[in-house]
Amino acid sequence: MKKMKVLKVFATALCLVTAFILSTPRAGADEWNKKTKVTFSEPVEVPGVGAQILPAGTYVFRLFDSQSNRNIVQILSEDEKHIYTTAIAINNYRMNPTDETVMRFRERGVGQPEAIRAWFYPGDRFGQQFVYPRLRAIELAKIADEPVLATPIELATAPVEALRTAPIEAVTPAGEVVEVAQVVQPAQVEVASAKTLPQTSSLLPLIALAGLLSLGAGFAARSLSRREA
Repeated sequence: MKKMKVLKVFATALCLVTAFILSTPRAGADEWNKKTKVTFSEPVEVPGVGAQILPAGTYVFRLFDSQSNRNIVQILSEDEKHIYTTAIAINNYRMNPTDETVMRFRERGVGQPEAIRAWFYPGDRFGQQFVYPRLRAIELAKIADEPVLATPIELATAPVEALRTAPIEAVTPAGEVVEVAQVVQPAQVEVASAKTLPQTSSLLPLIALAGLLSLGAGFAARSLSRREA
């Protein structure tokens, strides 16, 4: 009788864990590629392959590829049928994430559209800091009077493969190369809490727990069998 009761307890616990595993929501595609619709009320300058001025309107931003601390960002038409530009970006940190999409811009010159500087996905502490072609980066640095991320390669003709390995630097208004850290905010050391832990689509921890419960039930049954014997 004791053996049957113990087995029932472990069987019930195992069923509950299994049900929880099956009901746990998986991360959607939007969380992986950060796909976001953004509407601009004025023209905006964007960097990358085929860099151009985007007219006022609605566009889709998404991560196309990621390699370590570097990302490749695509900007598409609202219906996602046309890619306007493909740009290099690296992680930038912000202290206070918001539940809305945040776009940051650089100061613009007289009669010029604002140049996009960074894009933050809702809830994320890390955003995408855009990299401009070197000559344009120097011009933007002069306007803003601060260093700007740059790459010496010609983005207008570079294939996506080249974007993955393109050198990234920061340039001053005088065209001098400085540390990238002068542009990008480093991550702050924080104690993770339930509210700040990122969502994950991995089920391995729950599966491991289910396995441990199964082993426990087996050991308990074996121990009771020995006592009854």
